[in-house]
Amino acid sequence: MGLPVTATFMLVDWIAEGLADGTFERVGGVIRNVKKKQIVTWLREQGANNSTGKQLEELGRSLQATQGILQVTSAVSILNLGVSVIGFAVIAQRLKGLEQRLQQAQKLLNNINRKIDLSFYANFRAGIELANNAFTMTKPENRRYSALQAINRFLEAEHIYTEYTDIEIDQKSKIADEYLLTLSLAYLAEARCYLELEEHKIALHRFQEGAKVLHSRIEKYVKLLLTFNPAVYLDPRFRGQIDLRRLTRIYQWLDSKWDENSVFDMQRMNLFMLAQDPNKWVESIPPAIWDSKIDWVGKAIWDDPKPQIYARLPKTLAVMESLIETNRRFESYQTEVQAISQLKISFHDWLKLTPSIEVKPDGAGLIYIIPSKPLDL
Repeated sequence: MGLPVTATFMLVDWIAEGLADGTFERVGGVIRNVKKKQIVTWLREQGANNSTGKQLEELGRSLQATQGILQVTSAVSILNLGVSVIGFAVIAQRLKGLEQRLQQAQKLLNNINRKIDLSFYANFRAGIELANNAFTMTKPENRRYSALQAINRFLEAEHIYTEYTDIEIDQKSKIADEYLLTLSLAYLAEARCYLELEEHKIALHRFQEGAKVLHSRIEKYVKLLLTFNPAVYLDPRFRGQIDLRRLTRIYQWLDSKWDENSVFDMQRMNLFMLAQDPNKWVESIPPAIWDSKIDWVGKAIWDDPKPQIYARLPKTLAVMESLIETNRRFESYQTEVQAISQLKISFHDWLKLTPSIEVKPDGAGLIYIIPSKPLDL
């Protein structure tokens, strides 16, 4: 008896048409029916075990020409599209990148005598090494014992980085997003251990718990970065970089009721206020975007910081998009676990899914996993 899913290198016509006419949408690593929320496809990157964020960005660009309807390029995420392709080696690689970015941030924060506690990253890395070693063991009892030791490290990391994230968000800090991403990796590593042990129910529970913790904090940080006057992102100087559609997508993640017309109507008065008194907005911006104690060191008091501040806004919008994409991918991992249980497939069989008779086309960056019928999950 064959598996109740098909793996293919090509985006089939009926799904492409559904994406084009709005019947389907991509949310993280899944394509689903907009109204019914049924899953019609899972997306899985090729060769993700050796990938980096840059490689994912290149993947998106390569797809844009022929399959732009997937909107894979909308934002770069620290997470892969599918939980099946982000193993412990990839998690360790992404964690190292976050740690290095925080080390760079420390050099700037030294100007205000502020220290970042990086000590717990070593404990997190040790947990990943434990997990990696556990699942190379041949004796089941040894695998389970070592895996549970790793899980304890990941649970500790979740508590630590939840606290760090809350502190940094409350301080409107530049590094809150790095802790948010670290927190997502901690929950992912724990759930991945349970999947390797074929404990699907517990893995799903941990993904659901992590989704609640992450979503509320990402939402709070996104609202902080929008500032009290989000119309600033529609400033004419960003023509060709930021358009109303990008801003609308952020609002739609916050609340699906928004569309471009309602977002623009909301910003009408904000645009007027911004033109009337731009200094009021400058004086209110959070340190997460611009901190005079760090970013204006050595400048004369008569220098105008506005050009530097405005120059940061395209990158700030990209940070919001990246966090939202990471949140969507994390939440879509739940559907993979639910599918594995509903279709009665082991996690290790799910990992092995690949097109069996197709020849891989040049430039094919994704595998599409299509259930025999749309799934309600």
